[in-house]
Amino acid sequence: MRCIVTGASGFIGSHLVDALLADGHDVLGIDDLSTGRLKNLDAAHSQSGFRFLEKNICSASKSDLPFAECDWFFHLAGRADLVPSIVNPEDYFRVNVEGTFRALQLARELGVKRFLYAASSTCYGIPDVYPTPETALCKPEHPYALTKLMGEEMVIHWHRVYQLSTLSLRLFNVYGPRSRTTGAYGAVFGVFLKQKIAGVPFTVVGDGTQTRDFTFVSDVASAFLAAAKASAQGEIFNVGSGHSYAVNRLVELLGGDKEFIPRRPGEPDCTFADTQKISSRIGWTPSIPLEEGVARMMAVIDDWRDAPLWNQSTIAEATADWFKHLGHTS
Repeated sequence: MRCIVTGASGFIGSHLVDALLADGHDVLGIDDLSTGRLKNLDAAHSQSGFRFLEKNICSASKSDLPFAECDWFFHLAGRADLVPSIVNPEDYFRVNVEGTFRALQLARELGVKRFLYAASSTCYGIPDVYPTPETALCKPEHPYALTKLMGEEMVIHWHRVYQLSTLSLRLFNVYGPRSRTTGAYGAVFGVFLKQKIAGVPFTVVGDGTQTRDFTFVSDVASAFLAAAKASAQGEIFNVGSGHSYAVNRLVELLGGDKEFIPRRPGEPDCTFADTQKISSRIGWTPSIPLEEGVARMMAVIDDWRDAPLWNQSTIAEATADWFKHLGHTS
């Protein structure tokens, strides 16, 4: 298949590129390199089936592409991280909402057979049921979650109105090699790995008993590949690990002291995907337990050596807007 992957040089996008190439497909990666890294595509660049276009998806057009038709279109480009979305919602709406609209229109022009969207489990907000099924009410707590949900609604709408064969995958707490090592305060793994290198205590939010559905990135890539090959269309699927792990368990696996920082408003005590639908309809199941995933992360821990080192003071400063704007919703 001829494939397009937007956000190709990013964390999940680069792993998906590798999975597609390994499965024998031709891939055009599109990325503006605003947050991704070309280094993530080193392996892909060594293969004849890969090409790269440095372009913002909001301005990409059919004339920019080296081909006039495409089979599978994977839309992973977007703004991540929760805290910056509260500080700068305009950027998140432009990239996550307008960017998804542009991707859908480009896919229509190319006559794609499949359009797959990387949605976010943050759309559920604080769920009422665990494991959380796709039918659960969506209650986004911050602009990042809202913009990802708006993108998903367009993806499903384009299937209904324009008969574009689309699927949306709601991803739960993805981690693994190549996850972001610079920029804003973000995912717990990046924070903890740098703290591990520095030999300082892990900054645990709340009391650490909250649980997360940590899902390894290679499992996520295989879910996208399985979904592209499936017959389902116009549907939404959860992608999770099949478990929900306490943050304290992650600290135990990494090994080290910990200190506690204030719990943040609007964050769930648990994230836990109900994956029965994707298992029964598409035949996908995860294969990497947390223990194995953490071991793989520790094997490449040097990748976080130049990452920012967060402590109680800098985290409090970075999340001040979170408490200011979301404190009244808790």
